[in-house]
Amino acid sequence: MSGPRPPALLTLVHGCAALLAAGCLLGMLGGGLVDRGIALAFGVLVTLGELTRWTGAEGREAAPLGAAAALAYALLGESGGEPSEHGVAQVIGVVLAASLLGSVPHIARGRPVLDHLARRVLTVGFAAACFQPLFNQGTFHGWGTSYALLLLAILTLTTLCDAVLAAALAHARTRWPFGPLLRDQLRATLGVGSAVCATGAVMALAVAVVGLWALPVFSLPLLLTQMSVRRYAAVRTTYRQTIASLARATEIAGYTPAGHARRVAELSREVGRDLGLSEAELTVLEYAALMHDIGQLSLVDPVPAGATAVLPVEEQRRIALLGGAVVRQTGVSPQVATVVERLADPGPEQPVAARIVRAVNAYEEKARDAGPDGPLKALEELRLGTSGDYSPEVVGSLARVLSSRRAGALAMPSGMRLRGSLGQGGGG
Repeated sequence: MSGPRPPALLTLVHGCAALLAAGCLLGMLGGGLVDRGIALAFGVLVTLGELTRWTGAEGREAAPLGAAAALAYALLGESGGEPSEHGVAQVIGVVLAASLLGSVPHIARGRPVLDHLARRVLTVGFAAACFQPLFNQGTFHGWGTSYALLLLAILTLTTLCDAVLAAALAHARTRWPFGPLLRDQLRATLGVGSAVCATGAVMALAVAVVGLWALPVFSLPLLLTQMSVRRYAAVRTTYRQTIASLARATEIAGYTPAGHARRVAELSREVGRDLGLSEAELTVLEYAALMHDIGQLSLVDPVPAGATAVLPVEEQRRIALLGGAVVRQTGVSPQVATVVERLADPGPEQPVAARIVRAVNAYEEKARDAGPDGPLKALEELRLGTSGDYSPEVVGSLARVLSSRRAGALAMPSGMRLRGSLGQGGGG
């Protein structure tokens, strides 16, 4: 049985990148490689950058050295005071060949590279097309300091185009709202992206003056930045694992069913995505969902099956306040503690994250072990409770997410279908 067809937008982006790459490679092979030393030096740098590529924060692929070297080559007009003769086709061809070579280990490990390569080809092609023809015509001769500002302007536009492409590809693959995805991409660009732009511009300017010796000198700061970012990502991963371990304390103690906190966190994050929360807000939401039941550890007698949604409001509020106090003592962000504390507040007064966790937790408890029709009945109960207990907006989003899960499961081959869809709210 064949799998589902890829989204049209995904096919369009990949197709445009493939046509551009094929045309440039044929043009480069037909006309021959000019300035071979320069091409080899930048190709080696791009390859090294791809080899050191890693999955950064929130799953984003990061190859700052490769990106900076590729953009610097696209904006290179001279080397050591002598005009370079490479054009747009050679820039794209060299960058593509080097990126493919550097991606071999990632392909061998089964990591997806098509989106990354498509973005690299299109963004480098955009930068080269903006710069190379005009430079070769002598348009920028005598610009002085304005020339450096021009390079930064082109790099800024290129970075914006890359952010739009990344958000579009993520939207095509996940069907998450495009606006929040683009916002998160632009926010991420202000970090490592700004360093990539600055390094790319400085590389191009330095090579134009002193030659290829500038490449290793200006690559070192970006490599150090990359190491720092990777350490920060490792710390965040450890932090997330610590919170997940704390959340399992209620399961180990027998207060809640196994896997309950993880299921609530996963579904809450999907609902938050659907509602357009930013990446930072999603992180707070996920942590609060993982720790939403931790207040039950303070109870003398466990709640049957850990089902707090059926308790009286005052008892729910007491558990929420106890949970918030525990979270504050663990050193987790105060924002997470605030969400946990306000899980039992009246609906209109709750922050969005608290509304999401409350509705998803209630759905998971009501659907758990309720048979094949349990998920639908649980969702209907939440809809009936939207007048006061649950936010209509959140319940509507939850219904869309569950429907999407079901559609995704049905679209997969029968042997690989997810156990979830609407029934994923069931037992652990």
